[in-house]
Amino acid sequence: MREVIRTEKAPQPIGPYVQAVRVGNLVFTAGQIPLDPETGQLVAGGIEEQTTRVLENLKAILEAAGSSLAQVVRTTCFLADLDDFAAFNRVYSRYFGEHPPARTTVQAARLPGGALVEIDCIAVVE
Repeated sequence: MREVIRTEKAPQPIGPYVQAVRVGNLVFTAGQIPLDPETGQLVAGGIEEQTTRVLENLKAILEAAGSSLAQVVRTTCFLADLDDFAAFNRVYSRYFGEHPPARTTVQAARLPGGALVEIDCIAVVE
């Protein structure tokens, strides 16, 4: 059974997609960029501020699905500039702690809205 996940605590989709889909005990999120859910605008600041916003958006979506960041098993991370990798990792590690999920990180030629980072994930619902 496919269940569409929606929450007002994360940015609303700006295209033909949903925030997340739950199938059985798995949640698959759409890629999240650093949009403020209240304004729909890109947050000010650099890679650390933008990564924080992206992870807060993912956290809200996962919680709406009955999961959490602690239950994430895989992330795909897109950075506009791999020179931001160390700063990105500092924020990322604060959210995932000592038991981070499997991850792929790549440099993307261009991200939506001029974002510096985009992340999607797969999580388990227990």
